[in-house]
Amino acid sequence: MNKITQLLGVKYPIVQGGMIWNSGWKLASASSNSGILGLIGAGSMYPDVLREHIQKCKAATDRPFGVNVPMLYPNIEDIMNIIVEEGVKIVFTSAGNPKTWTKWLQDRGITVVHVVSSIKFALKAQSAGVDAVVAEGFEAGGHNGRDETTTFALIPMVKEQLKIPLIAAGGIATGKGMLAAMTLGADGVQMGSRFVASTESSAHDAFKQVVVDAKEGDTQLTLKELAPVRLIKNKFFNDVEALYKTGPTINQLKELLGRARAKRGMFEGDLIEGELEIGQIAGLIHEVKPVAKIVAEIISEFKTSQQHLTTMEF
Repeated sequence: MNKITQLLGVKYPIVQGGMIWNSGWKLASASSNSGILGLIGAGSMYPDVLREHIQKCKAATDRPFGVNVPMLYPNIEDIMNIIVEEGVKIVFTSAGNPKTWTKWLQDRGITVVHVVSSIKFALKAQSAGVDAVVAEGFEAGGHNGRDETTTFALIPMVKEQLKIPLIAAGGIATGKGMLAAMTLGADGVQMGSRFVASTESSAHDAFKQVVVDAKEGDTQLTLKELAPVRLIKNKFFNDVEALYKTGPTINQLKELLGRARAKRGMFEGDLIEGELEIGQIAGLIHEVKPVAKIVAEIISEFKTSQQHLTTMEF
């Protein structure tokens, strides 16, 4: 039996990424109903909003779902208490020290998975006692690792040293990509960008269209001094690049970034001044589709590709 399907109680070893401004209860419940693990992205939610999304998700699916919690937010204690009160059984943590919350959550019957971008942090997460690790290559959208290690390099290196289940992320949006990651040693995969361009995603339709229209080379990692983030190249991105040419201070970068720019871009659809976070794999996403159809296509392609590999001769 697959380690990830067993750990998470899902049919397929696929996790829908819990992305800010994209992953509300509609996306999470549709994902879980399709046989994968749906995640609510708590990073874009005030505590009372998160509670509402969890309750709506529970009403919309009887299958396992989880919450993704970036640990750098100031109201983290409120968020964790709501997760426990509402009976959520799976939490994906990121952007912080896994030691802080792992045991506390596990003591309350919650499975904990931590997101990392390097071998060093994968081993730290394992020593903190997490149940599994998501290792995310630098192809991924949103906030990212500083080392720029690609998924194809990262996964086998992490697998070589890790004893707990491993989920691959970054640049995976198809059945072929899933098979490749699992061939390299992953027990399952997490996909973010592919589910941004879904009917049920809470992203603005204008942002979904930008993702569909994106070509190879249209995204780039930037703002490493703050928190590395992969963005679509728009006016805001160009403004960041222009500022870099002046040798800016961290405060000048923070001032340009301002507040709520990701919300402005992805949720409100400001394609000019907004922060548009998406992975390099956007160049392979050509259509907005319902989650059920996306998952069915991924699984079909995975199985077809698997059969194709068994017939290859050298």
